Amino acid sequence: MSEYHPPKVWQPSSNGGKFASINRPVAGATHQKALPIGAHPLQLYSLGTPNGIKVTILLEELLALGHQSAEYDAWLIDIGQGDQFGSGFVELNPNSKIPALLDRSEPTQPQRVFESGAILLYLAEKFQCFLGQTAMDRTEILNWLFWQMGSAPFVGGGFGHFYVYAPEKYEYPINRYAMETKRQLDVLDQLLASRPYIAGIEYSIADMAIWPWYGALALGQVYSSAEQNAAEFLDVQSYAHLQRWAKQLNERPAVQRGRLVNRNSEDGSTLPERHSADDFKALGF
Repeated sequence: MSEYHPPKVWQPSSNGGKFASINRPVAGATHQKALPIGAHPLQLYSLGTPNGIKVTILLEELLALGHQSAEYDAWLIDIGQGDQFGSGFVELNPNSKIPALLDRSEPTQPQRVFESGAILLYLAEKFQCFLGQTAMDRTEILNWLFWQMGSAPFVGGGFGHFYVYAPEKYEYPINRYAMETKRQLDVLDQLLASRPYIAGIEYSIADMAIWPWYGALALGQVYSSAEQNAAEFLDVQSYAHLQRWAKQLNERPAVQRGRLVNRNSEDGSTLPERHSADDFKALGF
């Protein structure tokens, strides 16, 4: 392996990685494409990645509590095909990242919401759920919501990228981000030794934000294949309290439903689009 010497001025070059065809150093739309609109006030444009799953879990939890106005249409944004650079999506999120939400509850003043953490907070405030009972509760929930938003890029863009997606495997970045990922897992494990949920005794949007990343990692649901097993590599079984929490949330029906939305599967076991609760019936819900 030859050492890389950065030039004085960086210029883009393709390295053949998985995302090489869609990565670019400029923002904005690459093509004209209007977004579809369904029957419900809440329109979600997303993909079943950890960031997308956060939002569908919350929406399904709200519906499970009887909030019928939380009914939503979920439309698949295939980031591998560059859907996030369509003009309609860029209008919702200039940063071209999923998920993005359009709330049409006020038809004359539709509200766009982008960034997964912002969407969780927006919906929790809108329906007055999963934000705690007191100002102290809310602050602790927001502590961990923002912890996740700031920490997960080290897991996804760092560990996950270099361990799974990078076209070539290098010891330095894998070790660097594996160490940080394990540190974060230990943060959660120590936290969950003294409380049932992330922010205390109540289930909240902090749990919904963190589970698709760290719970799924603890359960071996991400960054694993026939060739590589992130759960084994990171020894996730050693985090007993994190394991307890991850399994507990994994058993929630709303979490199970939320994980299926905006995902394609060859066997038809997921929902590329979701427009009503009836869509889950064929999947056994």
